[in-house]
Parts: sequence; C-alpha cells; structure tokens
Amino acid sequence: MTVYDSLLAFSLAALLLTLTPGLDTALIVRTACAEGGKKAFHAALGIDAGCFIWGALVALGLGALLAVSALAYTVVKVCGALWLCWLGLQLLRRPRSSFICHDGNTALHRNNWFIRGLLGNVLNPKMGIFYVSFLPQFIPAGHSPLIWTFILVSIHVALGTIWSVTLILSTHFAAALLKKQRVIRVMDRATGGLFLCFAAKLALSSR
Repeated sequence: MTVYDSLLAFSLAALLLTLTPGLDTALIVRTACAEGGKKAFHAALGIDAGCFIWGALVALGLGALLAVSALAYTVVKVCGALWLCWLGLQLLRRPRSSFICHDGNTALHRNNWFIRGLLGNVLNPKMGIFYVSFLPQFIPAGHSPLIWTFILVSIHVALGTIWSVTLILSTHFAAALLKKQRVIRVMDRATGGLFLCFAAKLALSSR
C-alpha cells in the first residue's frame, strides 16, 4: 500500500467511524443541548486530547513491538483481525436502536468539560484496543510505526473535531436525527461491514 493509498483509505474509514454515533457523540450533543456550545467544544477538545494520549501509548509500544519481532507482529495482526471481525459481526447482528451516554465521571469534574471529555476517552480501554487493532494496517511498509501512528491519530482527531463543531452548530437537528432508530441501525451496519472488510485485509497483510 502506497503512502497516498494509506492516507486515503484511513481517512475514509475514520470518517465513517467518526460519523457513527457513540459515547463521544452523545456527550457532545447532550452538553451542547444542556450547557451550551462553548462547554460542548471544551468536551470535544478533551476527547481529542484523550485520542492523542492513547495514540502516544500505542505508538511507543507498537513501534517497539513491530521492530523487534516478526512473531509479535503476527500475533498483533491476528488479534487485531479477530477483534475487528468480532466488532463487525456484533454491529451487523445487533445494531443499536438508540445511543446512550453513561456518565461515569466523578462530581469533582462535573463542571470541567475538558476533563470530562478527556477522562471519558482515556478511561475507555476500548480506545487503546481499537487503535492497536485498526492503525497497523494503514502504516505503509518500511515507514516508522511511531511517526505514522501520530499521523493517523491526527487525521482521526481532525475529523472528530470537524464533526464535533458540526454537531454543536446544528445541535437540535443532530439530536433529532440521532434519535431515529433507522439512522442508528444503518450506521451500525455500515460500520460493521467496514470492520469485516478491514479484518480480512489485516489478516491477509504481510509485514
């Protein structure tokens, strides 16, 4: 896969994943509706910071792992493919009919929306697992996993920020749209199919 192909494929995949309603989307929409756009944007910045923290952890570990061991690379590849396949099948078999934001943050941070967004992301281990399983297949052969992980995470964060701003500016429309069962189901199924495609691609890839 060339550099251009990697960037294009990841951008398209990240765009679809960003548009799929999840906890981050729920937090931003709810905050915008209840607290206003400024606090919702602070929450979005916190979510972005959480992505970079996970990206740093994954980049450092992933780079060292892939550099020293072909066996480790194969293990990561197989585990990532299985994880993506499982996620894809779950979304295809059981698409959600609604999205709900469970707020597990303590009262200490209830008025700091940046911290809320940050903790909601950093304390979610699925983000780390997702990055480990998803990012390696978009790193071109012969390129630094460390540098490319940060490039890909930056693309993901940029798309997420644009989407967050769009949600904030169209809060009432977005909230109404994301309450429709059909919209949630279609997005989940599309994402599930995407996960299965990338799982197969990852499983068949070579170092």
